[in-house]
Amino acid sequence: MFLAAAVRSAASQAARQVRSLHRSAVRAGAGGIFVHRDTPDNNPDTPFEFTEENKKRIEAIISMYPEGHKQAATIPVLDVAQRQHGWLPISAMNKVAEVLEVAPMRVYEVATFYTMFLRQPVGKYFIQICTTTPCMLCNSDSILEAIQNKLGIKVGETTADKMFTLIEVECLGACVNAPMVQINDNYYEDLTPKDIEDIIDELKAGRVPPPGPRGGRFSCEPAGGLTSLTEPPKGPGFGVRSDL
Repeated sequence: MFLAAAVRSAASQAARQVRSLHRSAVRAGAGGIFVHRDTPDNNPDTPFEFTEENKKRIEAIISMYPEGHKQAATIPVLDVAQRQHGWLPISAMNKVAEVLEVAPMRVYEVATFYTMFLRQPVGKYFIQICTTTPCMLCNSDSILEAIQNKLGIKVGETTADKMFTLIEVECLGACVNAPMVQINDNYYEDLTPKDIEDIIDELKAGRVPPPGPRGGRFSCEPAGGLTSLTEPPKGPGFGVRSDL
């Protein structure tokens, strides 16, 4: 009995010492649920029609697939619809199904699976901040705090002027350039709190800051400089035996 009490006491003490886990807010844009709920700005009667320019673009996309396999173009055509409208109301998904000559459900199941498709309105600038382990270890929390303080919103919210939406995401594949954010199609990497504040100021002024690392790196080479491949390449003949 004494041993059991000691084990329970030790377990209780260990539990109190465990670091609290950081939990992301429900993802905005992609939707917290997979089912559709009609709203005043998202229902089957929400106006949506492809522009003439995008109709030509869709024809070019579909032409790349074998005859009878239009459905294979679902993802790129959904992307065209989203870029035109800013997000994907159900009426846009229905139009994609019509264009591809498939059942609407075939489009819904794609749009709800891929988080790149946004089924709720988002701001003009859609900020996705990575807080997965490599970015967290490089202090992505300070970047998140800077964004929230600068914009006056929390994760999952949009500014009152509809200019910025902020969400947390899992790994965006730029771990060596952590911490980083994706804003619309652009990656901004090697960030400091001041960097992200400057980026937001540029966007507010109507300018798009150059994407990429902010710490002086060209791409994803080592932050401390190259440690290998430091000499010019020898040329195509290097290392080839002359007697072969």
